[in-house]
Amino acid sequence: MTQLSDATLTALDERVAVPAYDRSAIRPGIVHFGVGAFHRAHGAMFVDRVLGLPGDEHASWGLVGVGTLPGDAAMRDALGAQDRLYTLVTTSPDGEVEARVVGSIVEYLFAPDDPEAVLARVSDPSTRIVSLTITEGGYGVNDATGAFEPSDGATLADLDGLPAGALPQSPLGFITAALRARRDAGAVPFTVMSCDNIQGNGYVARTAILAFAERIDPALAAWIGAEVRFPNSMVDRITPATTDEQRAFVSERFGIDDRWPVLSESFEQWVLEDDFSDGRPPYEQVGVQLVEDVEPYELMKLRLLNASHQAMSYLGLLAGETYVHDVCRDELFSRFLLGYMHEEARPTLAPVPGIDIDAYCAELMRRFGSEAIKDTLARQIVDASERIPKFLLPVVREQVRIGGGIARSVLVLAAWSRFIEGVGDDGRELAPVDRRLAELQAAVAQEAERPGAFLDLEVVFGDLGSDVRLREAFIAARARLAAVGARVAVEELVAAG
Repeated sequence: MTQLSDATLTALDERVAVPAYDRSAIRPGIVHFGVGAFHRAHGAMFVDRVLGLPGDEHASWGLVGVGTLPGDAAMRDALGAQDRLYTLVTTSPDGEVEARVVGSIVEYLFAPDDPEAVLARVSDPSTRIVSLTITEGGYGVNDATGAFEPSDGATLADLDGLPAGALPQSPLGFITAALRARRDAGAVPFTVMSCDNIQGNGYVARTAILAFAERIDPALAAWIGAEVRFPNSMVDRITPATTDEQRAFVSERFGIDDRWPVLSESFEQWVLEDDFSDGRPPYEQVGVQLVEDVEPYELMKLRLLNASHQAMSYLGLLAGETYVHDVCRDELFSRFLLGYMHEEARPTLAPVPGIDIDAYCAELMRRFGSEAIKDTLARQIVDASERIPKFLLPVVREQVRIGGGIARSVLVLAAWSRFIEGVGDDGRELAPVDRRLAELQAAVAQEAERPGAFLDLEVVFGDLGSDVRLREAFIAARARLAAVGARVAVEELVAAG
């Protein structure tokens, strides 16, 4: 067994690819907030490829990871113990496994330990990009209204404390304070690059940071609006959270003692707007698609892949399933998902340059059906009140507008409401995890006396819940789920065509 570190790279199994560059020569150029599994399987991996390109000019694009949440201390400790290296293992749908050690993270800062160090690093002119995977809720932008309405404690504390000279605690606080320092020093601002699964993620990041800055210093907000770039992007790679079973797999298969490896699918996609404030890595040389307009690609991904995860998960969990691959290998649920993709999501999409949508949908089903990933349904629906409005409700809203089909989407919404009640069709206990869980449970509790009350939760549905056709369909679908269970309800819908 080999403990992962710089000193042991040459001793690793020859099947494991290792950095082909001198890590000691790499200089920081990108700061990333939110170093979770997805970032390490995606953004950090692409930077690792950049650093491996021929020529010394790429050495200034090293990554500095930043954690702001209490739980990020575990990542600090894991990466610190192994020179910020980690193993990325990918598996294709046919079972082919590949492993590589990623070396692009050259520093990791845990903000609660030393917020001054984080602020100094983000403010430093060598930092040319600040990227983010802080989840949908990290931006504090209301999906229904588009307004900045933060609710997390760190952001609210920064809004109170920064004007008085306090050190930041939240990603938005650090970014705003660092941009203020850059402006005051007459330095070129960095690019803010969101890599979260949000429609118009660059626009959302811009909205959040401009609104945050406006409350701190209106002149600063005006400067940010004029000088800072917020490129939109579409990111895609299914990456479950690391488990002890996966750690054991990496140890047994490759002989590596890695505290926090990442296991993901082999598929990868990153479509990125080529709009940067102070340069960028040569992403186009390492598999990133640089475009002028990301929207067609991101809508395709959000409404087909991400919304399908929502579509399968509530119904699957109610029916007693646990894993994504089991649901998607089930012919009944597979037909339901393909029906959602082709009959409800696809009519809301514009043509996507270079993409065959039929082939894309078929590829999604192959990816979903990969047993090697062992992705859980429960992982897909954490903080569903943030995900549903971004992934599924835009499809419903557009189909309502054009008079299109909504039966499958409505069944999913009804299943979500049943899932919130916490009991599966077989009587087993279910455990919703959502930052708005109390609000969701209160709304569902009103269904007994006032059917359709769940749709009145404005923070989730906005004005969509008042649509008569949607409301009638939801009430009927919810009643049917209660009467016959998820599997029979899906079977009836599929049979109806």
